[in-house]
Amino acid sequence: MANALTPTQGEVLPAAPASGSPASPFADIGRDPRGALTRLWSQPAVKKSAPLIGLMGLLGAAALAWTMVATPSQKILFSAMSDADKAAATEALSQAKIDSHIDNATGTLTVAEDDYYKARMLLAAQNLPKATPGGYAILDQLPMGVSRAVEGERLRQARETELAKSIQEIEGVIEARVHLAMPENTVFVRDNAAPSASVIVRLAANQSLSDAQVRSIINLVASSVPGMKPDAVTIVDGAGSLLTKPGGSAGAAGAGDERIDFQRRVEAKYREQLTQLLTPLVGAGNFSAEVQAEVNLDETQATREAYGKEGALRAEQGNWVADKNGDAPAGGIPGTLSNTPPPAAQVKAGTAAAPAGPPTPVPGGKADPAKQSDQFSRAYELDKEVSVTRAVPGSLKRLSVAVVLREPEGGKPRNPQEIAQLNDLVRAAVGYDASRNDQVTVISRKFAGASADEAKSPWYDAGWFPVLARNLTALVIALLVIFVGLKPVLKMLGKRREASAEGEQVIARPPVSVEALENAQGYEDKVKLVRDFTRDNPARAALAVKDMIRSDGKAAA
Repeated sequence: MANALTPTQGEVLPAAPASGSPASPFADIGRDPRGALTRLWSQPAVKKSAPLIGLMGLLGAAALAWTMVATPSQKILFSAMSDADKAAATEALSQAKIDSHIDNATGTLTVAEDDYYKARMLLAAQNLPKATPGGYAILDQLPMGVSRAVEGERLRQARETELAKSIQEIEGVIEARVHLAMPENTVFVRDNAAPSASVIVRLAANQSLSDAQVRSIINLVASSVPGMKPDAVTIVDGAGSLLTKPGGSAGAAGAGDERIDFQRRVEAKYREQLTQLLTPLVGAGNFSAEVQAEVNLDETQATREAYGKEGALRAEQGNWVADKNGDAPAGGIPGTLSNTPPPAAQVKAGTAAAPAGPPTPVPGGKADPAKQSDQFSRAYELDKEVSVTRAVPGSLKRLSVAVVLREPEGGKPRNPQEIAQLNDLVRAAVGYDASRNDQVTVISRKFAGASADEAKSPWYDAGWFPVLARNLTALVIALLVIFVGLKPVLKMLGKRREASAEGEQVIARPPVSVEALENAQGYEDKVKLVRDFTRDNPARAALAVKDMIRSDGKAAA
């Protein structure tokens, strides 16, 4: 045991490090980065602080995950704001305890989606933003005595601002700018130029304007400027894409879209009727119905005039001359007898008074003997009928209906009689007309794919799922921090505390000497003393073991 204190002959002790500062673990990081990181990790200080580093990383990951989960989605409140408006709006929102964020690059002010309408009303109540006067408020700032040209430009600017605000009210449009080109009318120019307009809109992310919305913007701008036609309005989005069609959307293209929309409404009406009819009979999701309607959208006008063969006498004018050889008219000197009244007329039964006028012709084709000649001009009123027919567009030309029924799973297929009854019901529901060559087809087949229960919307699309997922994610993160991060660290700290207490006990007892080992009485006492000696002097114990091995080897030789 005494020889363990000094190195034996032929033993090579490890070389002591050179004087000066120890070599840095990053000395050759450029040549061997993996080895440099390994040496860095093997440093005692790094090993001791490894639990703390792991805990800090876990807490940072938990904070990042919580931020991503708990932060609500943002919505743009205002864009391209001035610095004064930014400061005023931020202060107003802070006083109302509404969190806001400003993008310094674009000047966009965003708030949480749940606080959007509250923030909008709050800022509107305080007349924010104030950088640019809105609409016709520009005219209030005109000084006295301005020229007519300046007044006209201000009026045009106010009209552009008001139109831009109206366009921004459309869903999906974040910002809009309107440029009006309004040439001045003059009496010296025969052909005056028509006004035109250019509109640029900036849309929200993943949104686009439909054709109906584009036509609405065109009609809105054209109706707001006197003399402007819809063809003179051009609309461009933020990506530089032209949204208006060549030739304007109010022409043939717009009429075609209206026709298609009308046809879709007719088909949707019949499809809804079929759904209401078949759902109680076969169940929801057990049938599929499609309707194709050919609608006559042509407007027809017709005018017809008809005249009768026999007309009615409207006017007659003429004269006739009596025969000279007939009875001579009364003559002579007027006297007493000439002034006597004529005798009273006698009316006999069965005779009718002769009408005044020329004498009627004698039956048998013979003329009146007292009549020598006649000349008449007669005008007849002809029968005239004027008929105007106007066919209202929207009548059905032909209707085609196809219905597919799901066959029961594991049951008997539908018999032809049941299918025929359903066919008659479908014909009655859609107003089947054989004269229009309507066609109705009903068949029964097995559906491919999911069943009716599986075809329903999945449970994860429900509104409660995102809220539950957010809360469960936060709970899992908290449990991971506790059990994966805090618990091992606390356990390691407890072990270190126990090790330090044992070290203090070892330091407190006196070191074990060689004499104490030789004077030990029992076997257990010797083993305990050897264990303590080895713990107190590990280097000397190792040398002693080496000496024992060498001595055993020499003895064996």
